[in-house]
Amino acid sequence: MEIFKYMEHYDYEQLVFCQDKQSGLKAIIAIHDTTLGPALGGTRMWTYESEEEAIEDALRLARGMTYKNAAAGLNLGGGKTVIIGDPRKDKNEEMFRAFGRYIQGLNGRYITAEDVGTTVADMDLIHEETDYVTGISPAFGSSGNPSPVTAYGVYRGMKAAVMEAFGTDSLEGKVVAVQGVGNVAYNLCKHLHEEGAHLVVTDINKEAVRRAVEDFNAKAVEPNDIYSVECDVYAPCALGATINDVTIPQIKAKVIAGAANNQLKDTKHGDLIHEMGIVYAPDYVINAGGVINVADELYGYNSERALKKVEGIYNNIARVIEIAKRDGIPTYQAADRLAEERIERMRNSRSQFLQNGHHILSRRP
Repeated sequence: MEIFKYMEHYDYEQLVFCQDKQSGLKAIIAIHDTTLGPALGGTRMWTYESEEEAIEDALRLARGMTYKNAAAGLNLGGGKTVIIGDPRKDKNEEMFRAFGRYIQGLNGRYITAEDVGTTVADMDLIHEETDYVTGISPAFGSSGNPSPVTAYGVYRGMKAAVMEAFGTDSLEGKVVAVQGVGNVAYNLCKHLHEEGAHLVVTDINKEAVRRAVEDFNAKAVEPNDIYSVECDVYAPCALGATINDVTIPQIKAKVIAGAANNQLKDTKHGDLIHEMGIVYAPDYVINAGGVINVADELYGYNSERALKKVEGIYNNIARVIEIAKRDGIPTYQAADRLAEERIERMRNSRSQFLQNGHHILSRRP
């Protein structure tokens, strides 16, 4: 892998390798872009097949966070950390405290959070060494469990997509097919049920399905049958890549809006559903409630203020749809354009400010 060539192509700022022999720490911090503010992105711990695979994952995820934070309207850039190791057996206190010292050494350019393979307890250990960490225990003033807030953002974004498809954002009487009924999706179902939507649910976890059926009068179907359900909205809330060559011909919904990451198996699938007239709420825009929530910790967490910001996901999805119509492109491309335009405006503003400052200085006697 030609690292500098890759970084130049996607305009990365920094790649940091962190090693601590005593604790076994092997971490890679990727900082993609800090135009809008410090890079915020979680720490993932995973058993990578190779160091190259770990580097690629850190870089890819960091760039994704730039787009997610920018589209969410946050004054934050994108970054990510991967720690090479088995989260079930390789963790220790020294590892995360050593990692916290490396973060502290970046002096605020990067702020971390919980991700796959890490926990609130791990973030608390990092917090022993640095304040540049979010998602810590509520005892330290954090936002706590992000699932309900993420779900609320998905609910708000779904309403914006439904508005485009049906001319009203009311979900009363609409049939929503929810794939996966984990923590986020369960809370999403609660909002939908309270508004009077009819729910069809599936999950490989039968207990999760049973709970949704009992609590929300949902209809249960087998995992492979969720795509062909007669519904108004398909809400993918489990694994990614469920919008693909096999499922698209089965989908009868006019709206796709859910909490899962990487919902499109390939960009061509975003083009296909666009051609079919399906309104797609891009995943990293609609599921940004969690990052919006933890970002509020940087100001001294206030749940009311955070929820108000998460409500704005409605407007973010509406703006994506507006850009898609303006430019004649699918919404997955419009989401990228929304983020890129915001970053470019900030770059231009800074450039203009610096030019004006230089002009004023050059005129001094």
